[in-house]
Amino acid sequence: MRISVIIPVYNEFPTFNQVLERVRQAPLPEGCSEEIIVIDDGSTDGTAQMLREHARAGTIVSHRSTENLGKGAAIRTGIALASGDIVIIQDGDLEYDPNDYARILEPILKGGADVVYGSRFLGRPIGMALRNWIANRILTAAANLLYNAGITDEATAYKAFHRSVLQELHLECKRFEFCPEVTAKLRRLGYRIHEVPIHYNGRGIAEGKKIHARDGFAALWALIKYRFASRRTLVRSEAVGVLQAHGSSH
Repeated sequence: MRISVIIPVYNEFPTFNQVLERVRQAPLPEGCSEEIIVIDDGSTDGTAQMLREHARAGTIVSHRSTENLGKGAAIRTGIALASGDIVIIQDGDLEYDPNDYARILEPILKGGADVVYGSRFLGRPIGMALRNWIANRILTAAANLLYNAGITDEATAYKAFHRSVLQELHLECKRFEFCPEVTAKLRRLGYRIHEVPIHYNGRGIAEGKKIHARDGFAALWALIKYRFASRRTLVRSEAVGVLQAHGSSH
């Protein structure tokens, strides 16, 4: 089983080598191999040169955007490049621990899930600022209210999917709306989201955290918008015929 790890990065020069080493050393379940796909979202701090060196060494698949398009756009590029059976999203900083990969992948590998979220709130979210804690609780409550998602952490970065599931979705995200968009569309199409506890060590704006209050409002709007969007717009055009043939109650 091949695992595609997608890492969107923007100006992560101080920490990226450490992140990459942690990803490379993370234990995977038996029988799994790994490809690491790094999308540089227009970095200006030396990250691009660092990634070129890793790409030449063959340790990563790298793609560079000439301008900063946003995390969501970078993830969509990574999905298009992925060749693995399972796709997992990894942030380019040190907040999340790749040693949790095996725990996240296990439900998919055992056939019990198509989608797994690593929940910070089933563990202990160390260092999370109060305003971020509140925003996370609001977004999770909205996802549960609007979509009966039954989850504890809508905005977690650690999300893993069968690649075929991601390929079914018509994703439009540009900035940080990937999380609410993918959650909304998965639930509208009837996918259950399985959760496992993960480790988390938050960082602040001074340490390079890039999400802001406006992104929280955009995420909430995305959850509302996709609840009432036409189901035809949720899937890629080639999947519309399949959707019509099978129908759905979601």
